[in-house]
Amino acid sequence: MITWDSPAGPVLAPDGSRPFDGIDFVIVDVETTGWTPGKAQITEIGAVRISGGQLRGQFSSLVNPGGPIPERVTELTGISDAMVAAAPPLDRVLPAFLAFARGGVLTAHNAPFDIGFLTKACRACGLPWPQFPVVDTVDLAGRVLGEDEVPNRKLATLAEFFGARTVPSQRALADALATADVLTALLPRLAAAGLSTLDEIRLRRVPGTWPRWWALASRWLRRRPGYPRGRRRAVRYRPRLGSGARGGRRGHRDRPGESRRGAHSRNGRGDRADPPGQ
Repeated sequence: MITWDSPAGPVLAPDGSRPFDGIDFVIVDVETTGWTPGKAQITEIGAVRISGGQLRGQFSSLVNPGGPIPERVTELTGISDAMVAAAPPLDRVLPAFLAFARGGVLTAHNAPFDIGFLTKACRACGLPWPQFPVVDTVDLAGRVLGEDEVPNRKLATLAEFFGARTVPSQRALADALATADVLTALLPRLAAAGLSTLDEIRLRRVPGTWPRWWALASRWLRRRPGYPRGRRRAVRYRPRLGSGARGGRRGHRDRPGESRRGAHSRNGRGDRADPPGQ
């Protein structure tokens, strides 16, 4: 069943020079049967549309993945085979979601995960991807929150820190609502740091932080043959990296099949470790 509250008023195309209050952010979350797009399938899509801090609409639908849901995923999300048996298939849900998100800035917590699944789903359904501008709340949090404020950038941590009205629960709409509250709290902090438009988010960083690509490039370099292992040159820059920028994984949320310990390199939304292949 697809639940869709249409946005009130006209939908404007995203403009990178427009202040945050004039932008429609579409916060999306997907639940899946695993980690890897193409191998795992979407079981639920939830999204909310906000502008100026106000909720303009919401979208929610279970998705029939066309196969059984692993037991460990059902234990994590509460989404069972019985729940999705009568749900619409992806080729019915996805066009409805894209229509809901039209003209918005797509936002997610650990956006590469959600956007990766959605773009892969579009290809599988023969639909063109609309090339949404994308914002990642993990990245935004890393720009303005220090380790003295939050120990990590997991969604559950940020939601508690900002007093989100919805507690993340590994269900798509609930997590989208929690992410929306986190985003609403982050935007004033970004503006106070001199980042008040979408273009500025893309092109500038808060002074004193390092771009995430630097951490990723450093890890790649250290894995290359011939790198002087004893020197560990990238490590000495860590005090200058932004909060959670060491490796870029600290804010990554957890995914289906994860244990409750968080003993995994891709920490994220809760305190669990990712399953094999995720």
